[in-house]
Amino acid sequence: MPLLKTPRLTLNYRLDGADGAPVLVLSNSLGTDLDMWAVQMPELVRHFRVLRYDTRGHGGSAIVPGPFGVAELGRDVLDLMDGLDIARAHFCGLSMGGMTGMWLGLNAPGRFDRLVLCNTAAKIGTAEQWDLRIARVELAGTVSVAEAVLERWFTPEFMAARPDVVGAARATLESTSAAGYAASCAAVRDMDQRAAIADIRLPTLVIAGTHDLATPPAAGREVARNIPGARYLELDAAHLSNLEQAEQFTAALLEFLR
Repeated sequence: MPLLKTPRLTLNYRLDGADGAPVLVLSNSLGTDLDMWAVQMPELVRHFRVLRYDTRGHGGSAIVPGPFGVAELGRDVLDLMDGLDIARAHFCGLSMGGMTGMWLGLNAPGRFDRLVLCNTAAKIGTAEQWDLRIARVELAGTVSVAEAVLERWFTPEFMAARPDVVGAARATLESTSAAGYAASCAAVRDMDQRAAIADIRLPTLVIAGTHDLATPPAAGREVARNIPGARYLELDAAHLSNLEQAEQFTAALLEFLR
C-alpha cells in the first residue's frame, strides 16, 4: 500500500474507486487499521472514491514521538487530503475515528460535505481508566489487553458465530505498536468535545450499537442530540458495528451519503 509523507509524519493509505467519483474518507478505531473497512469496500467503491488510512501509530503509519491529541489526528486527515489533491470529501469514522470526525466538522467544515460518526462519543471514559490501560500496554504490549478489548468489540453471540472475523481483529490488535496504542489512548483520554459539537453544521449521521459497552447508545444519542439536525441509528451490535452488522451498516452509510 502507498505511503504519503506529510509535513509531520508518514501515513499509510489506500485510495480505491473511480476517478471523479465523490471522495469518502474512512477513519479506523483504536487498535485496528484500514482493513477494518474491507467488508464495506465492494459496495462503497461502486459509488465513491474511497480513501482509507491507518491512524498514526497504527498499521503502516508512523509513530510520532511525544504526546498528541485529537487536533493532530484531524490535521493528519487534512494533510493526507492535501497531499492527494482532494479538496472535499465525506467522512466516516468509528470510535477514535469518530472523534477525529467531530474535530474536522468543527475545524474544517469547508472540506467536508457529510459526517458519519460511529460507535463514538464526545468524551469516552475516565482518565483513571485510560491511565490503567496505558500502563498495562506499556508494560506488556497490546496482547495483554486483547481479550478484554475483544469482549467490548463484539457480542458473545457474534464471537461464537464468526471466529474468523474475531480472529482477524485479534491479530490486528495484537500486532499494533504498544507505543502507538498507548499514545492514542492518551489522545482519547484527553479529548472532551461535548460542548463544542453543538457548533457542527454539517449533515451528520450518528450510528451506535445497542450492546456497545465502550460507547453506549446513550453516548451516541447525546452526540446526535447536540449536533443540530443530526440523525441517529442504532444497530444490534457491540462496538465494531460495521463488522457485526455489516450489511445494515453499509446500507445505512450509503443511504445517508447518497
